[in-house]
Amino acid sequence: MKEETFVLIKPDSVKKDVWFKIIQTYLYEGGFVVRRARILRLDKKTAKKFYKEHRGRLYKGWPYFKKVVRHAVSGYSIALLLYGENAIERVREINGATNPAEAKRGTIRRKFGDPDHIERNSVHASDSRENVEREKALIFGKVSP
Repeated sequence: MKEETFVLIKPDSVKKDVWFKIIQTYLYEGGFVVRRARILRLDKKTAKKFYKEHRGRLYKGWPYFKKVVRHAVSGYSIALLLYGENAIERVREINGATNPAEAKRGTIRRKFGDPDHIERNSVHASDSRENVEREKALIFGKVSP
């Protein structure tokens, strides 16, 4: 089934200038169509809304929510609305495990993420249709089909 998904290429990937390789090699060649794209710098209020499901989550004893929000506002990101076959599931597989140290070879996070800093894992992808709609609205505003 063809569907939309939302991807955010995080500031670490933009700063390292690997964002184009991620789009070209992993997403475009993976069969996805970019329906919408935006370069942006998240403000703290929007970043907190965007990552709200991580509130209270710990990683190695540290509050992950604070780390991921701090990273999200540290520089420019690239938001993508993608369309393709089983897009939500397939993009999450292409991204790899949240922790780059645990991601499989050949995934974006394994290749470009920082295994010592989980919040610098290169990319975010929506995990459900509900989150696609929430994240899409938060970043792009009301988007018509």
